[in-house]
Amino acid sequence: MQHWRSLYGALAGLLISTSLIPPAFSQVSNAQGGPTCQATAEQIAEKDRLRQAALSGDETARQAYQAFLEAEGKRLDECRNKTWPQDQALWLRLYPCDAQPGQLDALLDRVVNKGYNKVFVEYFYDGQVLLPATDNPTPWPSVIRTPGYENVDLLAESIEKGRERGLEVYAWLFTLNFGYTYSQMEDRQGALARNGEGQTTLSINQDPALHDQVGASHANHAFIDPYSPQARRDYSWLIDEALERQPDGVLFDYVRYLRGTGPASVVSKPSDLWIYSQASQQTLLQRGMNQKGRELIRRFITQGYISVGDIEEVDKMYPNEVEPLWHGRTPPTTKTLAPPAQRQPLLQWELWYLSVAHAVQGVLDFVDAAAEPIKEQGLAAGTVFFPGGNRPVGDKGFDSRLQPWDRFPAWMEWHPMAYANCGDPSCIMDEIQRVVSMAPEGTQVIPALAGDWGQSVSNRPSLEAQMFALQRQFGSKINSVSHFAYSWQEPDSDRDRKFCQLPSPQ
Repeated sequence: MQHWRSLYGALAGLLISTSLIPPAFSQVSNAQGGPTCQATAEQIAEKDRLRQAALSGDETARQAYQAFLEAEGKRLDECRNKTWPQDQALWLRLYPCDAQPGQLDALLDRVVNKGYNKVFVEYFYDGQVLLPATDNPTPWPSVIRTPGYENVDLLAESIEKGRERGLEVYAWLFTLNFGYTYSQMEDRQGALARNGEGQTTLSINQDPALHDQVGASHANHAFIDPYSPQARRDYSWLIDEALERQPDGVLFDYVRYLRGTGPASVVSKPSDLWIYSQASQQTLLQRGMNQKGRELIRRFITQGYISVGDIEEVDKMYPNEVEPLWHGRTPPTTKTLAPPAQRQPLLQWELWYLSVAHAVQGVLDFVDAAAEPIKEQGLAAGTVFFPGGNRPVGDKGFDSRLQPWDRFPAWMEWHPMAYANCGDPSCIMDEIQRVVSMAPEGTQVIPALAGDWGQSVSNRPSLEAQMFALQRQFGSKINSVSHFAYSWQEPDSDRDRKFCQLPSPQ
């Protein structure tokens, strides 16, 4: 970790009727995962019957269904309060067909049936947003674009219907990954992240991540320059619209850069960094604190190095300045300069760390700005990250995601995606331990586990096994957990919803 600490040093100082009330939720112990708050088969059958009758227009059934939901929410709350973990969340993506009458109710009923008391609803993903087409001031298209459904607001409905069931509902959205649709806008080209070859993230090979194991496509992964004022303004629209619908919290995903494949999974030279768009380059040059500093920064990011000759030329250009200066640099306290050949190795090393630190700072600044209005409203906000996303690699390389999660604000929830896969829970617990050990005191760490109940998936242990290991090792420190995702637990339901054709409204 020594050169990761050096990286941070490079930017030091920068910035109704009782008969309708369901009995208590099941707390039957699983073989490994401990007690649960899942609904019983009888509760599920009765709730489904009432919902379907209500949907057919039966007013008595509608009232009974609402009463059932209210009572069920209270029972869920009581169960979770005395069952570890106290908060158990499920990640959920909605599709156009969820706008059909009764579909969202049935979906959220299933979430509650599984014992979850929180749901993270994906609000902005793959270059589209979960806003009604008639009330979407953002540059992204709405998820629902079928004529006749222009006023459907699935995010607002999810929040309202979730609370009817005792669920807390978070808006979950991509952050630096703005999506393919954004990358195709002629007036947004300057906001895209670019490397030293002039490429965008759509131009290079990308590393398959867990999300892609369930059918997501990298064709939608277009990352922006976090220093771009245009990107920041556009993203602020997303946050403002989400907050208007008053979710219980907001989760920021893709708070990082792209991870490439093979050698491109590591950044080891300036041209590997996504800092070559105009805004990022300008900000980097402004980190120079004198003329010598700015000129050497310019040459370093242009050439990928500085030579002895570069140093000689810069010394002659600015003879009244002694040492080149930039943020975080503490030069030698000598009044005379050492020969350029002696100074070149240290200056080049320092410029490399400055460049990486600049890329990292862009991530931090972007999420800080995005989270500020959420903090002002006193709502929960969280960052989603990979525990290995901030690792140094080799002598001077870094994981290309450059995800500085150990510097995310401690007031925000930390959601490490503990998705390691070694056939048992040990490597998953190792990832969580790394996060816990590096989190400032008072930080709420909420691990995200991937898998399904009662079975392993792609050699990944069941959720019971993972939960048992988590409680045994971290039960006194961690009392909130999330599970990725509904699509893993209900693949048939998710597939049917994803590919169904939304019918014309009646």
